[in-house]
Amino acid sequence: MATAEKRLEELLDIVVTQGGSDLHIFAGGPPMIRVSGALIPISKYPAFTPEETEGMLKSIVPTERWGSFQENQTIDLSYAHGSDARFRVNGYRVQGATALALRLIPRAIHTFSELNLPSVLEVFTQREQGFFLVVGPVGQGKSTTLATMIDRINDSRSEHILTIEDPVEYLFTPKKSLIHQREVHIDAPDFHTALQSAFREDVDVIMVGEMRDYETISSAVTAAETGHLVFSTLHTNNAAQTIDRIIDMFPSEQQSQVRVQLAGSLAGIFSQRLIPRISGGLIPAYELLINNNAISTLIRDARTHEISAVIQTSSQEGMIDMDRALAELVRRGEVTAEHAFEYSMDPKTFERYL
Repeated sequence: MATAEKRLEELLDIVVTQGGSDLHIFAGGPPMIRVSGALIPISKYPAFTPEETEGMLKSIVPTERWGSFQENQTIDLSYAHGSDARFRVNGYRVQGATALALRLIPRAIHTFSELNLPSVLEVFTQREQGFFLVVGPVGQGKSTTLATMIDRINDSRSEHILTIEDPVEYLFTPKKSLIHQREVHIDAPDFHTALQSAFREDVDVIMVGEMRDYETISSAVTAAETGHLVFSTLHTNNAAQTIDRIIDMFPSEQQSQVRVQLAGSLAGIFSQRLIPRISGGLIPAYELLINNNAISTLIRDARTHEISAVIQTSSQEGMIDMDRALAELVRRGEVTAEHAFEYSMDPKTFERYL
């Protein structure tokens, strides 16, 4: 094994054995590992040179894609480490030198209860059609939640499931369902093209790893309107902001139509954050919007600023308010009030729930 690849394998071993979630490799400093949310230097390694970091990335990028990295200065791919772990890899440039960010993708797909997620999410896996979004900042477990929802469908229904990802993260083993996983840049040029072809592939359930442009969002909404169950993610903070972001991606002359489409096709929006747990590790806090008549009207009438208030007063319908969820974690002794306060959407409301 070449020196660069051997060194990378050693570092990935450390991530796995120490329970890390991410590894950062860059020129001019020692590698760093993220454990329970905190970045820690692996001090036994000296600072890497630009040649060493480039060698590590080059050792795992397929030859035919190296030219793409040199042209675009960034690349996404997945990498299998032994038989027990896979990593999502992003290679990029920092002041002319190559850097790598690698995220561990666990082999096992966990259940809702194992992830401390609300059981109401299972309701959305049993729908025949609709549009369901998992949202939150980077690194908050969106892909893991989506994988659990897709695998629940796989466990319980005979469907044709298509995932479109960049890169493919969790690998699904077909159970009751037929599952095809397409990777952007390898199996399709982009998300939009893969989504368009899905209409000709007798697909029941579609999971889009990330919605990056209005063409992809438009195709996803259309798919949800035409009898498909569609899951995806966005880097937004809450349900109201998510709806605004989707609509703002469209040209102004199309926004009224998109509001109507979204009001009719949206099933729900789940926003999550991973909070440091008192006993160690991380635990999710979350907001859940369920699209009912009141929410649908607010979307159609461009009154998204009122959505948070509806979520707060609709717990009897299954909706979950982030501040209430945070306060419940504090009451159960799972997280400190100080940590919960940092993630609060409305500190005054949070204090009232406490």
